[in-house]
Amino acid sequence: MAGVNSSTLITKISEKITLNGNKYDNVVEKRISGISDIFKRIVTCPANSETTVAMFHSSVADGTLAPLDIDNVKYIRFTNLDDTTSITLSLQSDVGEDDSAADESASILVEAGKSFIMGVPNDGIGISDTNANLVTDLVDLESLVVFTGSSAIDVEIFIASS
Repeated sequence: MAGVNSSTLITKISEKITLNGNKYDNVVEKRISGISDIFKRIVTCPANSETTVAMFHSSVADGTLAPLDIDNVKYIRFTNLDDTTSITLSLQSDVGEDDSAADESASILVEAGKSFIMGVPNDGIGISDTNANLVTDLVDLESLVVFTGSSAIDVEIFIASS
C-alpha cells in the first residue's frame, strides 16, 4: 500500500476595509509543510448540550471519537457555521499531560459565522485562575467541547497533521 505524500497547507487571513477613503487592508499567509493527514468534519451540536468535537492524546486509540495524535497536529480551525447564534467553545487542557482527562478548561465565545484558529495543541495552552497571572508554563490541549445554548448549531472542525 502506498503512503500519503505530504504537502504544504497554505492558510490566509484577509481583512479589507476603507474608512474615510483610506484602505486598511492586510493579508497574513502561513505555510505549514509536512502535512499528510486531514481531519475535517461538520457536526450538528444538539441544543443545551456539550459536544466534544475533537480530542488530542499522545497515543491514538480506537473509539467513537478517536483522539488525534497531539505530537503530529500542526493546525486547528474551528468554525461556527450558524448565521445568527453564538456558541461557547471550551478548550479543555490536560495539565498532567498523562492522557487521562481534562484537568482545566477555558471557554471563549465564537460568534455566528466566525472561527477560532490555533496552532499546535502540544504544550499549546495555559490556564490559571489565581490572580489573573500570566501563564508561561503551557500544557497540552486535551479536547475541544462546544456548548450551544437553546439552539442546535452546526460547527466545522478542520485539523491538519503530519
